[in-house]
Amino acid sequence: MSGHLMNTYARQPLALTHGQGAWVWGSDGKRYLDGLSGIAVNTVGHAHPRLVAALSDQIGKLIHTSNVYEIPLQEQLADRLCEISGADRAFFCNSGLEANEAAIKLARLWGHKRGIERPEIIVYERAFHGRSLATLSATGNPKVQKGFEPLVEGFVRVPLNDEGAIRQAIERHPGVAAVFIEAIQGEGGINPAQIDYLRFLRRVCDERGWLLMIDEVQCGTGRTGKWFAHQWADVRPDVIAMAKGLASGVPIGALLAYGEAATTFGPGQHGTTFGGNPLACRAALETLSIIEEEGLMDNARRIGAWMLEQLRQRLGGHPGLVAVRGAGLMIGVELDRPCAALVGQAREQGLLINVTQDSVIRLLPPLIFRQEEAELLLAILVPLVERFLAADQAAA
Repeated sequence: MSGHLMNTYARQPLALTHGQGAWVWGSDGKRYLDGLSGIAVNTVGHAHPRLVAALSDQIGKLIHTSNVYEIPLQEQLADRLCEISGADRAFFCNSGLEANEAAIKLARLWGHKRGIERPEIIVYERAFHGRSLATLSATGNPKVQKGFEPLVEGFVRVPLNDEGAIRQAIERHPGVAAVFIEAIQGEGGINPAQIDYLRFLRRVCDERGWLLMIDEVQCGTGRTGKWFAHQWADVRPDVIAMAKGLASGVPIGALLAYGEAATTFGPGQHGTTFGGNPLACRAALETLSIIEEEGLMDNARRIGAWMLEQLRQRLGGHPGLVAVRGAGLMIGVELDRPCAALVGQAREQGLLINVTQDSVIRLLPPLIFRQEEAELLLAILVPLVERFLAADQAAA
């Protein structure tokens, strides 16, 4: 390992050399089942032949031109995303952080245009929106904020799925311009926003003239069995932030907006050098086509529902289990104690997972995940969890 890398990651002692489908190989020569897919990034798995061909073709034509010029692939991607979301316009950047930063800027500009001198945004406990100063400030995790104070002001934090907290915010914060919520909190422990709560937020935003902004960075792009997780609630947001799985590993982020929100930004008010470059847009277009034509949303819904049911059945009798929750191929298994040790134990058994919020096992396999791969994942994971809980109980 190079001593010249900044110490910003607690890396696993494993280097991956190549992959195929839901499998990756390490420099140790061992094959691993990918239950994480690059943290919800490798949507169509590894080395999908259609994606490889599309990227190879595009690299031979154009990788980057800058937004000084028209980019036809960017226009095609905007059309496609607006078609599947119902949005009116799209802005492209390079990551979920950048998409969320753009959403925050848009909300502030929206507020200023409506005469709010100091616009505020309602955000959530245990939320995660990124690590820039603004997105870090919107994030609800004191551990990742520590040491970066003073944080950016202008955020009102409330508990998830608590209608009363929103009513209190209305009374106490007259400068609110927007609500910013993850349809399913990913880093926060796979915590879904309840369907009735999302519908409640839509009504409140309509009544107050606020923007309803939904972070779909981790839970979007078909992961829950629909294009966007908020579509299960049949609500229409004003702003959607997306990234991660949109281009199956090629960096891209997108901000989608509806109605007046779609025309809030003007020239010079936001921008990016690399965002929406031809290579990233080609990768995203191919990813969306593969998802649709290969029925990957149906697959995610079916395999994910089976995994959720099986996890609840097999682990439900253990007193150390707090909950199994999620949607589609976005699943969290919460234990009543820290369980980071399971990451290494699973890796030794040939399975890649991770743990978030100290005690939530997070499963984010690629949308191509097959039944036999799901069965193998559980065949490895369930006994590991059972032994882990039993060992702790015996030690106590």
